[in-house]
Amino acid sequence: QVQLVESGGGLVQSEGSLRLSCVASGTISSIYTMGWYRQAPGKQRELVAAIRAGGSIDYAVSAKGRFTISKETAKNTIYLQMNSLKPTDTAVYYCTFRGTSLTRYLEVWGQGTLVTVSS
Repeated sequence: QVQLVESGGGLVQSEGSLRLSCVASGTISSIYTMGWYRQAPGKQRELVAAIRAGGSIDYAVSAKGRFTISKETAKNTIYLQMNSLKPTDTAVYYCTFRGTSLTRYLEVWGQGTLVTVSS
């Protein structure tokens, strides 16, 4: 099995910054993609950013130019640096893992970390 532990959420003022971290642990054989989704109150969950094993990255339009996803492969860890935060970024941010544990493909979601941006 694979577990995800997220950290770094909190309360920040508009135009402030936060850095989220997500550590994957357990029996990890390979990682295809790790990323961040978010869900704001009353809205559907949406992709924020994802990074593949080869290093290619996808960003939501709303995240481009403000957020940066990165990884430390040796630590099975990804980060999301969020700058110029806006009240509309307020959401629960979820880390995701897609990869294998031994021969089994897994898609795993973290518990989520709340980011609140005040105006």
